[in-house]
Amino acid sequence: MINSHFRSSLFTRTLPALAATGVLAFGVSACGSDDSESSSASSSTASTQSAAPKPAAEVKDVTGGTTGVTLDSGFIDALTSLKVTPGPVGDAKISDKGVATFPVTGGNVTYYEPGTVSPFVQGELSHDGSGLSLEAGGKKVELTDFKIDPGASVLTGKVSVDGEVAAESAPLFFLDGGTLEPLRLTSNDTKAVLEGTTVKLKQEAADLLNQTFGIEDLKAGLVIGVAKITVPTGA
Repeated sequence: MINSHFRSSLFTRTLPALAATGVLAFGVSACGSDDSESSSASSSTASTQSAAPKPAAEVKDVTGGTTGVTLDSGFIDALTSLKVTPGPVGDAKISDKGVATFPVTGGNVTYYEPGTVSPFVQGELSHDGSGLSLEAGGKKVELTDFKIDPGASVLTGKVSVDGEVAAESAPLFFLDGGTLEPLRLTSNDTKAVLEGTTVKLKQEAADLLNQTFGIEDLKAGLVIGVAKITVPTGA
């Protein structure tokens, strides 16, 4: 039963996905030479520069924004049937439509055109002071202070059981970027949106939850939901 419990927390990280991006900072460089002796050196320099693609978008200091996760219908059904009660912690919110939202409190994100760099979303996003609680079987688990590392495709967070910290920073979710949609801007160019990352339970989290609740049915790869990260561009 706690199985679904944990899943709900998982999706919240999600964030995950994902992965966020920001201010458009397109860069194009060109090299040239004035004489034949310098042409070879210039050509070598140009090749080196071209080997390191410029970011398509970059936010060096993320202030504001949100990470939301739309819960998978199968996960929602499991919570209902198992009578597991999820709830927001701190500044988090859960809508009636099953979308958990967590404020972004800091970080940085760099986005490259897909295919030019791997991973093409890099950086870190913090979500301090918010999280998700899960209650069932007389136990209460809180997953808080999420950190999304899109480059490593992982979301970590603090895990507390009945008010006692079980792990300060545990790998909770795998962020599958294979379903990530291209970066887009809102109509007024003030926000950048990365949407589509599939949030899945990691083995470390499954092991932690199984041990805490005395169960064995939580498995790595369990789909929690789909993440959407929205951050201001500074425009």
